[in-house]
Amino acid sequence: MGALVEVKDICKIYNPGENEVRALDHVDVTIDENEFVAIIGHSGSGKSTLMNMLGCLDVPTSGDYFLHGQDVASMSDDELSDIRNREIGFIFQGFNLIPNLTAEENVELPLIYRGVGRRERKQLAQSALEKVGLSHRMHHKPSEMSGGQQQRVAIARAIAQAPPIILADEPTGNLDSHSSQEIMGILKKLHKGGHTVILITHDNEIAAQAERVIRIRDGKIEEDFVKKGERDE
Repeated sequence: MGALVEVKDICKIYNPGENEVRALDHVDVTIDENEFVAIIGHSGSGKSTLMNMLGCLDVPTSGDYFLHGQDVASMSDDELSDIRNREIGFIFQGFNLIPNLTAEENVELPLIYRGVGRRERKQLAQSALEKVGLSHRMHHKPSEMSGGQQQRVAIARAIAQAPPIILADEPTGNLDSHSSQEIMGILKKLHKGGHTVILITHDNEIAAQAERVIRIRDGKIEEDFVKKGERDE
């Protein structure tokens, strides 16, 4: 396994000067291919800022970020958009589904933006929904599904084009405990299938299900440990 994500001495500063806020303060993180990593911290810890950096949604004030060996920190907005499309599947707490589209159409939507042909789009969407156990609900709209089912649609949308990285931001935050375990089970299955999974959470129980836990506080990495035996499974 090689390094997929390399963050070197990254800082993110808001309001530079007298009242500056250091959301990230000289952070170093390396994540290898096919890891399952949880980044945990309280509100205001810097975990969301770090997620935005890793997801190429924002760029650091200083420091370096290499994704698959590419220098992301110096990229233009268009280049960042392109690398996001190729490398990263996003899963959000709020599902972010279009209410008047079916599950299949929601999964297809990003594929349209990427220029994927109609027949291939349908095949990719149906295959992704099958992987999350929703082949029987693909023609239902979000309002006709439970929260757990909606999040599974969101996961299908994220994995439809098989990006190497799954970036999940509080994916169980709006779900009951049963649905949360279902979603975590799917993420574990995706990890075993070869994806690198990066999970952002404030929940210790959710973080404990990852193989590696990075704890962030006040913009600094406070703890970074691999659970014993996890890498040897």
